[in-house]
Amino acid sequence: QVQLVEFGGGLVQAGGSLRLSCAASGIISRLSAMGWYRQAPGKKRELVASAPTGGSAVYADSVKGRFTISRDNAKNTVYLQMNSLKPEDTAVYYCNAHGVVSDIYYRDDYWGQGTQVTVSS
Repeated sequence: QVQLVEFGGGLVQAGGSLRLSCAASGIISRLSAMGWYRQAPGKKRELVASAPTGGSAVYADSVKGRFTISRDNAKNTVYLQMNSLKPEDTAVYYCNAHGVVSDIYYRDDYWGQGTQVTVSS
């Protein structure tokens, strides 16, 4: 059983910074990518940033230049450094592990429980 646990959400003023972290636990033989999605009230869940294993990071246009995703592959952990936060970044942020091989099982996606990020103006 693979679980994703997130840390680091909270309330911050516009222009401030937050750092999210997410650790994947369980037996993980292979993992294609880890990333972050977000969902604001009344909106669909959207990709924020993705870090493919052995590939280059991908960012949503709205966060390019402000957010940085990084991974610690040895610990199956992913981080999201968020700088110059804006009120429109307010959302629940979800950690994602994609293309996971755990023991003899494969699953497309695992999700964290979500962490609230609120940016005040």
